Amino acid sequence: MSNETVLQVENLVVEYSSKEGAVRAVNGVSFEVRAGECVGFIGPNGAGKSSTMKALMGFLFPASGKVSVFGKPAGEVESKLRIGYLPEVTLYYPFLKATELLRLYGGLQRVPRATLDQRIPFLLEEVGLKDVGNKLIRNYSKGMQQRLGIAQALIAEPECLIFDELSSGLDPVGRHDLRRVLVGLKEKGVTLFFSSHELYEVEALCDRVIAINHGKVLFDLSLDALRKEAGDQGLEAYFMSRVQEQDAACVS
Repeated sequence: MSNETVLQVENLVVEYSSKEGAVRAVNGVSFEVRAGECVGFIGPNGAGKSSTMKALMGFLFPASGKVSVFGKPAGEVESKLRIGYLPEVTLYYPFLKATELLRLYGGLQRVPRATLDQRIPFLLEEVGLKDVGNKLIRNYSKGMQQRLGIAQALIAEPECLIFDELSSGLDPVGRHDLRRVLVGLKEKGVTLFFSSHELYEVEALCDRVIAINHGKVLFDLSLDALRKEAGDQGLEAYFMSRVQEQDAACVS
């Protein structure tokens, strides 16, 4: 495993405007993800996970703090070409076929046409869409669109994958297929950073877990250290107890 820092977040603050004034979604979050790590990013709804990921992708500008990807400021083309990204909600052109969409995204990421001709059928089979690659996306179920989103994220063989809500919309078979694909990528040394509400996925895949709540880091622990701290109560119960403690502290 390389010691290269792939993702770096320093004192990140993200704010949104509202009628009542600025709402702080992320409040001083800091962490690093190194090459080859698989890191789970967990937290309740509204904790700041998606806002942090959007800042990593350069989709929004921090109110303060620093975000870098492969040593470059987040959002720069050079670093984005090395990332595969799956948003929380996948919305693709309904009038395209899956093969056409993958060719479009592959072209945007500068993948040669001859390479795409070989890679697209392989990816469609990997994500379980082999028989519907020439079907219009408007006829896809939510789970099928999520599978297509995974293929889109992988099309340029990125060095780092950022997934917001890893298995959203997938049935048990889809989750099994996705886990198999991710384990294979992890074995190849691809850096994985994903959020998920399914803590068993995090425990099955990750080397390290970062939890946030109220826009702040709750804990950042290796999986072994987390299991040791959780003890007999298990990961989910431990996580919930930490969230409740912080919720109570914020109210008091």
